[in-house]
Amino acid sequence: MKPPNLNHNALSNHIAEHITEQIITGELQPGEKIVENTYATEYGTSRAPVREAIYLLTIEGLVERIPRRGAVVKEHTENEIYDLLEIRIMLESLAMKRIKENGIDEEILGKMGTLYQEMSGEKDIQRYTQLNHKFHLCLIEMSKSETINKMYTRLELPLLRVQTISFAAEGNVEKSVREHLTLVDLLKEGNIEEATTVLQQHNQDVITSIQKRLFDYQSKDSQYDVY
Repeated sequence: MKPPNLNHNALSNHIAEHITEQIITGELQPGEKIVENTYATEYGTSRAPVREAIYLLTIEGLVERIPRRGAVVKEHTENEIYDLLEIRIMLESLAMKRIKENGIDEEILGKMGTLYQEMSGEKDIQRYTQLNHKFHLCLIEMSKSETINKMYTRLELPLLRVQTISFAAEGNVEKSVREHLTLVDLLKEGNIEEATTVLQQHNQDVITSIQKRLFDYQSKDSQYDVY
């Protein structure tokens, strides 16, 4: 691969984005070692920008350093997964409370409608997960709260990994599409209270789906990986 013409910081960010994509898509699995030389060779650079990229990913919670093993893709425990999803529910519920107080932003609602159209025709799980996250980010943006926005953004990458598990289950994408249409329609009607109820159930169903997937892994007496 021809190395991009980037300065040190930009190159580190570029490598971090590359590794992130590999983690989100499952090309790099939980517990798998991240080999600095591999990326240094691929990008035609020293190991310094790669180390910086790995450092950035440890801050994001995608990578962890383990003694005598080095940097590996972080494995999330069941409790960490449930905590992550429950924090998401709390933040989105708070966002809906702020929307009720501040009113519906028609421009953002229009963006949600456009995203719904893209989601309804998307067959690729990874791409759908990205679109789904953008849709939910619109609710956060509509809250007009910088605090909620900052806290929610910190969850982005781990959420993308975890939600892929749920969307991989048969029928879950179709269910998700229907519920997102319901949310858009309710917000268009100004029915924020019912939209909040639908959103909470929608998010709770994700936790239920994850629980079922993890139970299925365990019932097969196999060691499960989550991503």
